[in-house]
Amino acid sequence: MLTTVTTKGQVTIPKKIRDALGIQPNDKLDFSQEEGKIIVTPVKTLKDYRGAVNAKGIGLFEEERAKAKAAVAQRVMKEMK
Repeated sequence: MLTTVTTKGQVTIPKKIRDALGIQPNDKLDFSQEEGKIIVTPVKTLKDYRGAVNAKGIGLFEEERAKAKAAVAQRVMKEMK
């Protein structure tokens, strides 16, 4: 697939390749060079893995949220003194 580099150094990744690699708008890409070739690799962030692990059995969400809120409240009160 042929594409053209713009005057700003931008290229359009062909839809077929974006679809095959699951590249979405605002995704991060890593560019590297190997033996005269440019290699583009999609980079996953923690946000991409949100919901990937089932938290069932670890603890109740509301309990953990309440603990976190209490800890933040204590820290804020301490800082205000």
